[in-house]
Amino acid sequence: MTDPKYFSPLVAVTADVREADGYRWHAASETYVKAVLAGAGGIPVIVPSLGEALDIEALLDRVDGVLVTGSRSNVHPELYGATVDARTEPYDPARDATSLPLIRAAIARGVPLLAICRGQQELNVALGGTLISEVQELPGRHDHRSPVSEIQAERFAIRHPVTIVPDGCFARIVERDTIEVNSLHRQAIGELAEGLAVEAVAADGTIEAVSVRDAPGFAVGVQWHPEYWVTTDAPSARLFRAFGEAMRERALAQGQRAAAE
Repeated sequence: MTDPKYFSPLVAVTADVREADGYRWHAASETYVKAVLAGAGGIPVIVPSLGEALDIEALLDRVDGVLVTGSRSNVHPELYGATVDARTEPYDPARDATSLPLIRAAIARGVPLLAICRGQQELNVALGGTLISEVQELPGRHDHRSPVSEIQAERFAIRHPVTIVPDGCFARIVERDTIEVNSLHRQAIGELAEGLAVEAVAADGTIEAVSVRDAPGFAVGVQWHPEYWVTTDAPSARLFRAFGEAMRERALAQGQRAAAE
């Protein structure tokens, strides 16, 4: 049996669909795939957003974890009972049709799941929750949009604190009461899905991290971008390390069961 310390888990990474150069591309930002390598010690595999044509159960038979990435696109409003509005564009219906069932299947099977930014919003919608669009326009809410800059390090700079809910799974991961994060978003969780627990909140009440209640495996979402500073920011590194450890523990348990049969 492979020593879990040296096991490199295979991680399914969700993809956006983009039109460019006359082609239709299925792509994920390099920051996410590099974070899988550097932070979780895994091997990233970008999963095309092919909707029902993709055999999700067969995919989950072959991977050790799922990373649901952030994106410039937003979850389509019709998926959570809202009205289409030009201000909430762009949309990516092919991604929605792939990532939402992938999230539900991963949770059901106990496949470790880490959802980031749009990923957390998808997680909430997948389990029956709603989203708030243009959250920065609500009274008392802060503006969590990224600054206008061509320098990525400025856009993704860590800039505001969040309070960690005591005794939750996220508190056990970061071992702190508060951390500084880099939220970049116009949408946020509205009505929390019944199956989710709040793990961190911003000063304005925005839900910044969640976990899946009674999940058979690691299942966490964050509204910020830990992938960007995973090699230099301690809380970001702890989150990806916990994701990697969850994948290794599951693989080890599966190997032990197989050996006992």
